[in-house]
Amino acid sequence: MEDRQEITTIKLRKKTKNRLDKLRKHKRESYEEIVERVLTILNTLRVEPFEAQEKLLSLEQGYEES
Repeated sequence: MEDRQEITTIKLRKKTKNRLDKLRKHKRESYEEIVERVLTILNTLRVEPFEAQEKLLSLEQGYEES
């Protein structure tokens, strides 16, 4: 179980929150999960751009099917 001291709160504009909401894979996905996924893709992009592009395309296809 996570230690509560490791959790923080950040302020976001409603526009930014709405953008994060659009990245949800499913209704119960947390913002933590969304941000982690985005950061993983961005870090991959630095090292392996083609792999990152494939991840982005697979995400896009998943959203079109939803």
